[in-house]
Amino acid sequence: MDQATELRNIVKHNNQGTKKVARVITVTSGKGGVGKSNVAINLAVEFTRLGQKVIIFDADFGLANIEVMFGAIPKHNLADVIYKGTSIAEVVTQGPMDIGFISGGCGIAQLSQLSMQQVGVLVNSIVTLDTMADIVIIDTGAGISGTVLEFLVASNEVLLVTTPEPTSITDSYSLLKSLSRHERFDAQNTVIKMIANRVDDTPEGQQLYQKLNAVVRTYLKLDLGFLGVVPNDQQLARAVMVQSPVCIQNPNARSSRAFASLAGVLMNKEDSQTTFRRGMSGFLMSFARGRR
Repeated sequence: MDQATELRNIVKHNNQGTKKVARVITVTSGKGGVGKSNVAINLAVEFTRLGQKVIIFDADFGLANIEVMFGAIPKHNLADVIYKGTSIAEVVTQGPMDIGFISGGCGIAQLSQLSMQQVGVLVNSIVTLDTMADIVIIDTGAGISGTVLEFLVASNEVLLVTTPEPTSITDSYSLLKSLSRHERFDAQNTVIKMIANRVDDTPEGQQLYQKLNAVVRTYLKLDLGFLGVVPNDQQLARAVMVQSPVCIQNPNARSSRAFASLAGVLMNKEDSQTTFRRGMSGFLMSFARGRR
Protein backbone atom coordinates (compact mmCIF):
# COMPACT_ATOMS: atom_id res chain seq x y z
CA MET A 1 0.00 0.00 0.00
CA ASP A 2 1.49 3.39 -1.02
CA GLN A 3 1.58 6.44 1.26
CA ALA A 4 -1.23 8.28 -0.54
CA THR A 5 -3.55 5.30 -0.06
CA GLU A 6 -2.59 5.09 3.60
CA LEU A 7 -3.43 8.76 4.06
CA ARG A 8 -6.81 8.35 2.39
CA ASN A 9 -7.60 5.41 4.63
CA ILE A 10 -6.67 7.43 7.73
CA VAL A 11 -9.04 10.23 6.75
CA LYS A 12 -11.80 7.83 5.76
CA HIS A 13 -11.53 6.06 9.11
CA ASN A 14 -11.59 9.31 11.07
CA ASN A 15 -14.52 10.70 9.06
CA GLN A 16 -16.76 7.76 9.91
CA GLY A 17 -19.69 9.09 11.86
CA THR A 18 -18.62 12.71 11.29
CA LYS A 19 -21.37 14.62 9.48
CA LYS A 20 -20.30 18.21 10.06
CA VAL A 21 -17.63 19.56 7.75
CA ALA A 22 -16.08 22.98 8.34
CA ARG A 23 -15.69 25.51 5.58
CA VAL A 24 -11.97 26.12 4.97
CA ILE A 25 -10.97 29.55 3.63
CA THR A 26 -7.30 30.20 2.86
CA VAL A 27 -6.03 33.80 2.92
CA THR A 28 -2.80 34.47 1.04
CA SER A 29 -0.73 37.13 -0.73
CA GLY A 30 2.11 37.38 -3.21
CA LYS A 31 4.28 39.41 -0.84
CA GLY A 32 4.49 40.36 2.81
CA GLY A 33 3.25 43.59 4.32
CA VAL A 34 -0.02 43.84 2.38
CA GLY A 35 -2.34 43.24 5.35
CA LYS A 36 -3.10 39.56 4.85
CA SER A 37 -3.28 38.67 8.55
CA ASN A 38 -5.45 41.71 9.25
CA VAL A 39 -7.87 40.43 6.63
CA ALA A 40 -7.93 36.97 8.21
CA ILE A 41 -8.52 38.28 11.73
CA ASN A 42 -11.18 40.84 10.91
CA LEU A 43 -13.08 38.45 8.66
CA ALA A 44 -13.07 36.05 11.62
CA VAL A 45 -14.62 38.76 13.81
CA GLU A 46 -17.34 39.48 11.27
CA PHE A 47 -18.07 35.80 10.66
CA THR A 48 -18.49 35.43 14.42
CA ARG A 49 -20.97 38.31 14.48
CA LEU A 50 -22.91 36.43 11.81
CA GLY A 51 -23.24 33.47 14.15
CA GLN A 52 -20.33 31.36 12.91
CA LYS A 53 -17.82 29.59 15.15
CA VAL A 54 -14.40 30.45 13.74
CA ILE A 55 -10.89 29.08 14.22
CA ILE A 56 -7.83 30.68 12.59
CA PHE A 57 -4.87 28.48 11.72
CA ASP A 58 -1.72 30.62 11.69
CA ALA A 59 0.40 28.96 9.01
CA ASP A 60 2.75 31.92 8.65
CA PHE A 61 5.55 30.01 10.35
CA GLY A 62 7.96 31.96 12.49
CA LEU A 63 6.13 35.31 12.43
CA ALA A 64 3.23 34.63 14.84
CA ASN A 65 1.15 37.49 13.42
CA ILE A 66 -2.18 36.21 14.70
CA GLU A 67 -1.12 35.91 18.33
CA VAL A 68 0.51 39.35 18.23
CA MET A 69 -2.59 40.97 16.76
CA PHE A 70 -4.82 39.19 19.26
CA GLY A 71 -2.52 39.99 22.16
CA ALA A 72 -2.62 36.34 23.27
CA ILE A 73 0.28 33.92 23.69
CA PRO A 74 -0.46 30.25 22.87
CA LYS A 75 0.86 27.56 25.18
CA HIS A 76 0.95 24.90 22.47
CA ASN A 77 1.24 24.44 18.71
CA LEU A 78 0.73 21.54 16.30
CA ALA A 79 4.14 20.11 17.09
CA ASP A 80 2.84 19.37 20.58
CA VAL A 81 0.03 17.31 19.07
CA ILE A 82 2.50 15.20 17.13
CA TYR A 83 5.27 14.77 19.66
CA LYS A 84 3.64 15.26 23.06
CA GLY A 85 0.12 13.88 22.58
CA THR A 86 -1.51 17.24 23.29
CA SER A 87 -5.17 17.35 22.26
CA ILE A 88 -6.27 19.73 19.52
CA ALA A 89 -8.63 21.38 22.00
CA GLU A 90 -5.61 22.32 24.14
CA VAL A 91 -3.78 23.69 21.12
CA VAL A 92 -6.62 26.06 20.24
CA THR A 93 -6.01 29.38 22.02
CA GLN A 94 -9.04 31.58 22.65
CA GLY A 95 -8.81 35.12 21.32
CA PRO A 96 -11.39 37.91 21.58
CA MET A 97 -15.06 37.01 20.99
CA ASP A 98 -14.12 33.35 21.58
CA ILE A 99 -12.38 33.19 18.20
CA GLY A 100 -9.94 30.31 18.40
CA PHE A 101 -6.53 30.27 16.79
CA ILE A 102 -3.88 27.63 16.31
CA SER A 103 -0.17 28.27 16.07
CA GLY A 104 1.23 25.97 13.40
CA GLY A 105 4.74 26.09 14.79
CA CYS A 106 6.87 23.49 13.06
CA GLY A 107 4.07 20.92 12.99
CA ILE A 108 2.93 21.34 9.41
CA ALA A 109 6.32 22.43 8.08
CA GLN A 110 7.78 19.08 9.15
CA LEU A 111 5.08 16.88 7.63
CA SER A 112 7.49 15.56 5.03
CA GLN A 113 9.64 14.17 7.86
CA LEU A 114 6.85 12.48 9.81
CA SER A 115 6.15 8.78 9.91
CA MET A 116 2.75 7.54 8.74
CA GLN A 117 1.85 6.89 12.38
CA GLN A 118 2.62 10.52 13.27
CA VAL A 119 0.63 11.79 10.29
CA GLY A 120 -2.23 9.61 11.45
CA VAL A 121 -2.10 11.17 14.91
CA LEU A 122 -2.18 14.64 13.39
CA VAL A 123 -5.06 13.86 11.01
CA ASN A 124 -6.97 12.22 13.84
CA SER A 125 -6.64 15.44 15.83
CA ILE A 126 -7.27 17.87 12.98
CA VAL A 127 -10.52 16.17 11.97
CA THR A 128 -11.89 17.33 15.33
CA LEU A 129 -11.82 20.91 14.00
CA ASP A 130 -14.70 20.00 11.71
CA THR A 131 -16.86 19.58 14.80
CA MET A 132 -15.35 22.53 16.68
CA ALA A 133 -15.76 25.21 14.01
CA ASP A 134 -18.08 26.30 11.23
CA ILE A 135 -15.27 28.12 9.43
CA VAL A 136 -11.51 27.52 9.58
CA ILE A 137 -9.41 30.38 8.19
CA ILE A 138 -5.90 29.42 7.06
CA ASP A 139 -3.50 32.39 7.21
CA THR A 140 -0.59 31.35 4.99
CA GLY A 141 2.85 32.81 4.78
CA ALA A 142 3.44 35.41 2.07
CA GLY A 143 5.17 34.74 -1.21
CA ILE A 144 5.72 31.70 -3.38
CA SER A 145 7.44 29.20 -1.12
CA GLY A 146 6.79 25.51 -1.58
CA THR A 147 4.89 25.38 1.70
CA VAL A 148 2.57 28.24 0.71
CA LEU A 149 1.82 26.57 -2.63
CA GLU A 150 1.03 23.29 -0.88
CA PHE A 151 -1.52 25.09 1.28
CA LEU A 152 -3.10 26.67 -1.79
CA VAL A 153 -3.40 23.48 -3.84
CA ALA A 154 -4.99 21.82 -0.79
CA SER A 155 -7.61 24.58 -0.61
CA ASN A 156 -10.97 24.83 -2.35
CA GLU A 157 -11.43 28.51 -1.47
CA VAL A 158 -8.62 31.08 -1.69
CA LEU A 159 -8.66 34.81 -0.93
CA LEU A 160 -5.78 36.73 -2.54
CA VAL A 161 -4.95 40.02 -0.81
CA THR A 162 -3.45 42.61 -3.17
CA THR A 163 -2.62 46.32 -2.82
CA PRO A 164 -2.10 48.97 -5.53
CA GLU A 165 1.68 48.82 -5.11
CA PRO A 166 3.27 47.61 -8.38
CA THR A 167 5.28 44.98 -6.48
CA SER A 168 2.10 43.62 -4.89
CA ILE A 169 0.42 43.31 -8.28
CA THR A 170 3.38 41.58 -9.92
CA ASP A 171 3.90 39.27 -6.93
CA SER A 172 0.20 38.36 -6.91
CA TYR A 173 0.49 37.42 -10.57
CA SER A 174 3.65 35.39 -9.89
CA LEU A 175 1.87 33.52 -7.10
CA LEU A 176 -1.09 32.68 -9.34
CA LYS A 177 1.30 31.64 -12.12
CA SER A 178 3.14 29.24 -9.82
CA LEU A 179 -0.16 27.91 -8.49
CA SER A 180 -1.57 27.33 -11.98
CA ARG A 181 1.52 25.32 -12.94
CA HIS A 182 1.45 23.14 -9.85
CA GLU A 183 0.89 19.51 -10.79
CA ARG A 184 -1.89 19.03 -8.22
CA PHE A 185 -3.75 22.31 -8.73
CA ASP A 186 -7.42 21.70 -9.54
CA ALA A 187 -8.69 24.86 -11.23
CA GLN A 188 -12.22 23.52 -11.69
CA ASN A 189 -12.71 22.93 -7.96
CA THR A 190 -10.86 25.97 -6.61
CA VAL A 191 -12.48 29.37 -6.16
CA ILE A 192 -9.97 32.25 -6.07
CA LYS A 193 -11.11 35.77 -5.23
CA MET A 194 -9.05 38.92 -4.94
CA ILE A 195 -9.43 41.47 -2.15
CA ALA A 196 -8.16 44.96 -2.99
CA ASN A 197 -6.59 46.24 0.22
CA ARG A 198 -5.47 49.80 1.08
CA VAL A 199 -7.31 51.47 -1.78
CA ASP A 200 -8.93 54.90 -1.65
CA ASP A 201 -12.34 53.72 -2.80
CA THR A 202 -14.26 50.96 -4.57
CA PRO A 203 -13.52 52.22 -8.13
CA GLU A 204 -9.78 52.08 -7.42
CA GLY A 205 -10.17 48.55 -6.10
CA GLN A 206 -12.13 47.51 -9.18
CA GLN A 207 -9.45 48.99 -11.44
CA LEU A 208 -6.78 47.09 -9.52
CA TYR A 209 -8.73 43.86 -9.98
CA GLN A 210 -9.30 44.49 -13.69
CA LYS A 211 -5.59 45.16 -14.22
CA LEU A 212 -4.56 41.89 -12.53
CA ASN A 213 -7.42 39.86 -13.96
CA ALA A 214 -6.62 40.93 -17.53
CA VAL A 215 -3.17 39.33 -17.47
CA VAL A 216 -4.33 36.35 -15.39
CA ARG A 217 -7.10 35.55 -17.86
CA THR A 218 -4.88 36.09 -20.90
CA TYR A 219 -1.77 34.22 -19.84
CA LEU A 220 -2.88 31.82 -17.10
CA LYS A 221 -6.46 31.07 -18.21
CA LEU A 222 -7.54 31.27 -14.57
CA ASP A 223 -10.92 32.38 -13.29
CA LEU A 224 -10.08 35.13 -10.77
CA GLY A 225 -13.05 36.61 -8.96
CA PHE A 226 -13.35 39.94 -7.15
CA LEU A 227 -14.59 39.89 -3.55
CA GLY A 228 -14.34 43.59 -2.72
CA VAL A 229 -12.18 46.29 -1.16
CA VAL A 230 -10.74 47.35 2.18
CA PRO A 231 -10.02 51.10 2.12
CA ASN A 232 -7.05 52.95 3.57
CA ASP A 233 -7.95 53.63 7.18
CA GLN A 234 -5.89 55.10 10.01
CA GLN A 235 -8.25 53.43 12.48
CA LEU A 236 -7.00 50.04 11.32
CA ALA A 237 -3.38 51.08 11.92
CA ARG A 238 -4.30 52.32 15.40
CA ALA A 239 -6.04 49.05 16.20
CA VAL A 240 -2.92 47.10 15.23
CA MET A 241 -0.85 49.21 17.61
CA VAL A 242 -3.09 48.25 20.55
CA GLN A 243 -3.23 44.58 19.42
CA SER A 244 -6.94 44.54 18.71
CA PRO A 245 -8.86 43.81 15.48
CA VAL A 246 -10.25 47.05 14.07
CA CYS A 247 -13.70 45.46 13.82
CA ILE A 248 -13.68 45.18 17.62
CA GLN A 249 -11.73 48.35 18.41
CA ASN A 250 -13.84 50.57 16.15
CA PRO A 251 -16.80 48.82 14.50
CA ASN A 252 -17.80 52.01 12.68
CA ALA A 253 -14.42 52.58 11.02
CA ARG A 254 -14.32 52.53 7.21
CA SER A 255 -12.24 49.35 7.21
CA SER A 256 -14.56 47.67 9.73
CA ARG A 257 -17.59 48.33 7.55
CA ALA A 258 -15.66 46.95 4.58
CA PHE A 259 -14.79 43.73 6.43
CA ALA A 260 -18.44 43.35 7.45
CA SER A 261 -19.42 43.68 3.80
CA LEU A 262 -16.84 41.11 2.64
CA ALA A 263 -17.98 38.62 5.30
CA GLY A 264 -21.58 39.17 4.28
CA VAL A 265 -20.77 38.36 0.66
CA LEU A 266 -18.89 35.22 1.67
CA MET A 267 -21.78 34.10 3.86
CA ASN A 268 -24.29 34.63 1.07
CA LYS A 269 -26.00 31.28 0.53
CA GLU A 270 -25.05 31.04 -3.13
CA ASP A 271 -21.44 32.05 -2.53
CA SER A 272 -20.92 29.77 0.47
CA GLN A 273 -22.01 26.74 -1.55
CA THR A 274 -19.78 27.33 -4.59
CA THR A 275 -17.22 24.72 -3.58
CA PHE A 276 -17.33 21.20 -2.30
CA ARG A 277 -16.29 21.13 1.35
CA ARG A 278 -13.62 18.62 2.26
CA GLY A 279 -13.20 19.93 5.77
CA MET A 280 -9.92 20.08 7.65
CA SER A 281 -9.22 16.38 7.41
CA GLY A 282 -9.40 16.46 3.62
CA PHE A 283 -7.33 19.65 3.56
CA LEU A 284 -4.60 18.11 5.69
CA MET A 285 -4.60 14.87 3.70
CA SER A 286 -4.03 16.82 0.48
CA PHE A 287 -1.26 18.83 2.10
CA ALA A 288 0.44 15.80 3.58
CA ARG A 289 0.30 13.92 0.29
CA GLY A 290 2.08 16.80 -1.42
CA ARG A 291 4.76 17.09 1.25
CA ARG A 292 5.69 13.42 1.19
